[in-house]
Amino acid sequence: MSRKCLYFAAMAMKPKKRKIWRVLKKFFLFILISHIAYILFCWVFNPPITLTQLGSLLTGHGLKRDYVSLSEMSPNARLAVIASEDQQFMEHAGIDWESIEKAYEWNKTHAKKRGGSTISQQVAKNVFLWQHGGYFRKGLELYFTFITEKLYSKRRIMELYLNVAEMGDGVFGIEAAARHYFHKSAKDLTRPEAAMIAACLPNPKVFTIVPMSKQVARRYPWILRQMNNLDDNGDIKQVINEPKPETRAEPKKEPETKPTKKPVKKRKK
Repeated sequence: MSRKCLYFAAMAMKPKKRKIWRVLKKFFLFILISHIAYILFCWVFNPPITLTQLGSLLTGHGLKRDYVSLSEMSPNARLAVIASEDQQFMEHAGIDWESIEKAYEWNKTHAKKRGGSTISQQVAKNVFLWQHGGYFRKGLELYFTFITEKLYSKRRIMELYLNVAEMGDGVFGIEAAARHYFHKSAKDLTRPEAAMIAACLPNPKVFTIVPMSKQVARRYPWILRQMNNLDDNGDIKQVINEPKPETRAEPKKEPETKPTKKPVKKRKK
């Protein structure tokens, strides 16, 4: 091919490259803006549907869920998931490096694997991402964990977790789980009932409550003991208990002073 042909071919390719580059820039800009908008949306509202919920629906496992506010969830449920999944929830900034290191050392020598994910990481995965996915998804999980910890309060993170976590085959959220297993609202869960639901979280399709699997039967008494140990933790109480309404101090009333009558001077006759 002559030099002129190569030159004209190169010139013809330049507009195509520019067009591809413009399309890629618009695509990445759209991804950036849309994911920031969705993060802000979930700051206030619950997600319309998550990828995990959608996958459960499409694969025939169904979708049972009923979003409720944190105030409509029993304090027992909040304490149970902290005791089961993340006892350092109030202390870490989203990632518990010590738990990750312990899980890594354990997994090197044991066939049964352990996870070191915090509740914040599980919210990042369940709300914004998908299950499994290897190191790529883990990298995105760390990014979304950092963002949610900076933007959301611990109470909001707990509320999202208890609404979107899978707690049975096709059962998502503490309200749906309470109604499915115990035929009551989440706000009425007892400590043992909350501990049973928390016991199924590592693998809700295998760790079943009805009928009770051996994993749940073994785990939930341990969770109850951990709940008792955490009862007096002041930091955890900030998430477990409802904040007391602020009462304005009424201004002190000054004692009423009755006007004194001036003495009436008698006229001299």
